[in-house]
Amino acid sequence: MGKGKSDLSLPLTELEDYGRRLRSIKTRLNHTKKLFESYKDDIGDGKVNDALDDFESNWEDGREDITQQLDALADMSDTVVREFKKLDDELAKKVNDAVKTQDTRDPRRPGAQ
Repeated sequence: MGKGKSDLSLPLTELEDYGRRLRSIKTRLNHTKKLFESYKDDIGDGKVNDALDDFESNWEDGREDITQQLDALADMSDTVVREFKKLDDELAKKVNDAVKTQDTRDPRRPGAQ
């Protein structure tokens, strides 16, 4: 303590960005089928398209687990940010209330500043 530095600090901006990035990854993971289909005519070779279809089919099996984990991590990040901001606001209010209480003391009383 002392020296004006807080004992606890969190990179809130980075945590907010982290949740957004995780949700962006989830969105992109869920669009692989559309991406593959958009290149179908450009690829032309049926074997490549069949392989991409197989990949997409197999990928779908594991994707649900991954997207659930991404959602959970993003939600945790959002919760940490929200709760830390709430705590910070509550502590700031208590400090402000304490300062106001000190300022309203009668300056004629002993011990008043």
